[in-house]
Amino acid sequence: MTPKDMMVIDANAEALGISRSSLMENAGRCIASRIFHMSKPCKVAIFAGNGGNGGDGFVAARYLLNKGFNVHVFLLTHPSQIKSKESKANWEVLQEINRELNPLKIKIVQDSSDLELTDAEIIIDALLGTGVEGKLREPYSAAVEVINNSKGIKFAVDVPSGLDPLTGKVFDKSVKADVTVTFHRNKSGFKDAKKEYIGEIHVCDIGIPQEAEIFTGPGDLIRLKKRDSTSHKGQNGRLVIMGGSRDYSGAPAIAALSALKSGVDLAVIACPAVVSSSVRSYSPDLIVKSLPDDFITPKDVDNLLKLSENADSLVIGCGIGREDETATALNDLIEKVDKPMVIDADALKLLDLEVIKKSEEDIVLTPHAAEFKALFGIDIPENLKQKMKTILKTSKTCGAAVILKGKIDVIAGDDKIKLNSTGNPGMTVGGTGDCLAGLVAGLMAQGHDAFEAAFLGAYINGKAGDLAAGDYGYNFTTTDLLDYIPKAFL
Repeated sequence: MTPKDMMVIDANAEALGISRSSLMENAGRCIASRIFHMSKPCKVAIFAGNGGNGGDGFVAARYLLNKGFNVHVFLLTHPSQIKSKESKANWEVLQEINRELNPLKIKIVQDSSDLELTDAEIIIDALLGTGVEGKLREPYSAAVEVINNSKGIKFAVDVPSGLDPLTGKVFDKSVKADVTVTFHRNKSGFKDAKKEYIGEIHVCDIGIPQEAEIFTGPGDLIRLKKRDSTSHKGQNGRLVIMGGSRDYSGAPAIAALSALKSGVDLAVIACPAVVSSSVRSYSPDLIVKSLPDDFITPKDVDNLLKLSENADSLVIGCGIGREDETATALNDLIEKVDKPMVIDADALKLLDLEVIKKSEEDIVLTPHAAEFKALFGIDIPENLKQKMKTILKTSKTCGAAVILKGKIDVIAGDDKIKLNSTGNPGMTVGGTGDCLAGLVAGLMAQGHDAFEAAFLGAYINGKAGDLAAGDYGYNFTTTDLLDYIPKAFL
């Protein structure tokens, strides 16, 4: 599990009603419990930083005091610099109970010269945890040296300070822990970290339910790519939508507008000439390239491939129709194109699965239950767990990310599974699927992989629908929904 994954899960747990203060309380209790398991009451030195790691140490101090341990807390910052309100609250508790009835001593350290070796039998590293970036600053650097050079048994809170939890590497220096008490799941870097730094690892359950990890939530928005303040036109994504036919002009336009709302710079629609004027009329923001016939044919493939050269991702299928010649063109195009793509709507009914299996590109398929049956020949189970197994197996088999649209969207890819419960009955209105396709492709154009773009797109699309329902009830249109997409990113 990466540091970003843990940030996402913490935020999603909070959205489920599990407070960060509850998680901090559980984390601090876990640390103390591990010490109780290994030691009788003795002297404990806790070196605390200004983040959540320090807050965990403050909580541990209370539990240790209750069991008769002699606790010395060293705060390596001014109390006004404590970052989180949860850590601040637990720091204030320590101030209130520091009344000479218990063996608690507190020292604020703002200069390295105030640090010296400790004779404590147990030393708790609650300095930085997952917050390490590059070379350690003072007085943290000196504190790491003090911890390592003192003789007591060293306990690291979540991650030894100085060790990169993503890679397991030590850029500058790190606490050399005898025991690492980490929370919820093992950190990604532990498998490559040297034993001298992480010691014996204990994974502690701090009360985060699996729903916070499997279901999408507001925490997942942390995963969104940040726009470079110096970027210029085109650097934030170029998208090509290939679709439309004699009877369908709205679908490709909605997909393109949705992609633009996701943050891409350019959205180009390649559609038959018979509907190109109608598509242009939807918005002056759209760039429309006309194809000669009433529907896409094999004669268009070379032009579409050339058009895709400047694209970062593609949407194929919105309003594309079901002509036999379109099916031939579609499969030829997918076989030859070398861009990430979302395949949606009628394209799912024309798709040759063998073409998908052979492709080396990032692909997202977006079927509802009927389209899934038509494409894969598999009935969708009613039971959610069985449904998840089916979608995950199907994703592995075809080598593409799959969004099974429904009351609860099931998203699979990269041998992983996510569920999404945003959205409402108002989203049965025509066009919301085209909106989803444009969102997912827009996120892919901005650098997200297929699986991440798929579950983020499903969450944002559903959230936009929920915001629309808040103003319109269920009587909203997809063009109404488009206006809510930017707010759904917040």
